[in-house]
Amino acid sequence: MKQYILITGASSGIGYEMAQQLAALKYNLILTARSEDKLAAMEKELSSRYGITVHYLPKDLSKTEQAAQLYDDIKKANYQVSHLVNNAGLGDYGCFLETSLEKELNMIDLNVSSLVILTKLFAKDMAARKLGRIMNVSSVIAYLPFPYMSVYSATKSFVLAFSETLAAELEGTGVVVTTLAPGTTETAFVSPEMRETNLVKSNKPAPVKTVATEGVKLLLHGKGKKIVGFQNRFNSILAGILPDSMMMKIKMKLASAK
Repeated sequence: MKQYILITGASSGIGYEMAQQLAALKYNLILTARSEDKLAAMEKELSSRYGITVHYLPKDLSKTEQAAQLYDDIKKANYQVSHLVNNAGLGDYGCFLETSLEKELNMIDLNVSSLVILTKLFAKDMAARKLGRIMNVSSVIAYLPFPYMSVYSATKSFVLAFSETLAAELEGTGVVVTTLAPGTTETAFVSPEMRETNLVKSNKPAPVKTVATEGVKLLLHGKGKKIVGFQNRFNSILAGILPDSMMMKIKMKLASAK
């Protein structure tokens, strides 16, 4: 049976670049995101350029029922998913008292609930075959929860903890679970407000192709977790050394535009 790599959030950013790189390596793809037009264009481009099979299924995974529908649609079409990339995510920047509660609840549903749904459903199939790989995209912010990104920080901390513990549970089953933790990346995720912060001004966002390359290597061959970028790895170690109160003052300064 033909096998596929399923990528969520595939129409832009890290997901888009991973799809490009995996297609060049001749992997068949299933792409999902909200934008049907963008997915259709990717399907046409990648299948004609690389001679692979590409399917796309438009879904809004901030609605958790559509995560289950995505799985059902793939099963009904008899597509076998050998690799799952849980990349789709939503973030926000701003004072918690002023940000949108609706957006934050959608963020939790997308970053956490739909990720758990897809992981559980596809992991069961992979375990039954005794073969499969799942990569969940967290963030360096899971190690360094940031002010003004409180809910986003919490969702990515969940992804890290969930992925690490699930990897341990599934050891020996043939199913490998890994975690990619990028830092700030040059995508549309970096809002104009974020670009005014000391963090972004002092630490240039990483090229999305660089992050995607690390993701592809981890997905196909890696184990455990991967923090992308030396500075991000250093900062995550520093967070475990400095007192929490001192570290939070540093993060408040970096998160501020003042």
